[in-house]
Amino acid sequence: MQLDIRIDEIARMTDSCSVELVESIQTLWSGYGEIARVSLLEREQHDGKTVIVKHVCPPEDPDHKYGWASDVSHQRKLKSYEVELNWYRNFSGRCGCDCQVPDFVAGEQLDSTWLIILEDLDAAGFWVRRQSVNDAQLDACLKWLANFHATFLVDTQLCGVSRHAGLWPVGTYWHLETRPCELAAMEDGALKKAAVEIDARLNDARFQTIVHGDAKLANFCFSKDDQVAAVDFQYVGGGCGMKDVAYFISSCFNERECKQREQELLDRYFCHLKTAVEARECKLSSAEPCPFADLESEWRSLYPFAWADFYRFLSGWSPGHWKMHEYSERVTKQVLQTLAFDT
Repeated sequence: MQLDIRIDEIARMTDSCSVELVESIQTLWSGYGEIARVSLLEREQHDGKTVIVKHVCPPEDPDHKYGWASDVSHQRKLKSYEVELNWYRNFSGRCGCDCQVPDFVAGEQLDSTWLIILEDLDAAGFWVRRQSVNDAQLDACLKWLANFHATFLVDTQLCGVSRHAGLWPVGTYWHLETRPCELAAMEDGALKKAAVEIDARLNDARFQTIVHGDAKLANFCFSKDDQVAAVDFQYVGGGCGMKDVAYFISSCFNERECKQREQELLDRYFCHLKTAVEARECKLSSAEPCPFADLESEWRSLYPFAWADFYRFLSGWSPGHWKMHEYSERVTKQVLQTLAFDT
């Protein structure tokens, strides 16, 4: 197990007398390391506590599930771990209990590897993982996203384009600028021609926030009473909150449910967002509160663009993916028609 070679570093970083490997939880995508649970015996303490260690150790010969093991892919992954460490070190402390994330314990880049040591969410009560959600669990995730987005909300007309130092300038793992190979692999057509403009519509939104960037159901951890916390912040960065919402919905529902529940789910999210903005007394200038009606109107109009943006990525990355269903096609065609691209 690769983590064994870093036990001494973990002890040093956490000021622990001893470190014991409890279990390996999973390997990282394309074999770039592993996530493990370890027990720390801290100095002057009699009982150890567990923490989660994300140990990034890039392989000499990267592999990829869909055949995208290029140098571009490799450099993007390396950047993502640098971003994740910056997120936990410099931004995660702003997240409260209504958008829970693991507490940052310690982290370092060691040569070409990274160690990120985090609170053990299982020990904190968020030990349940779900492959599907009931109504209460769905609502908890939408509420988490709303509170997360409200925490980092920016009005670019007043503040300029927000540059979150150390994060991706534009968040999400499928962002167009970071996926040139997938764009090139797409079949020629209206969507490929419109890709830059779809991206620009999202990037030019007046209201921006920090987006999680990979807000799928698998990255939410549940408590027994259906509270949630989120993990995996490799692709966190600036953007329109609809990117997270569209991607989350796509991870939970099939095409029929997406179509039937679209307005209901958006209504729920914006209800939570309004509450979150008002609770924080969000002021996007020195005097005026957030004009929530303008925010909601803009982001609702960008929901189809967020969906089409992800559909664009899938079209090049994994044609025939199960999320490329009739609902995705219909929403994308709607966006292409709005942009006056022939479909």
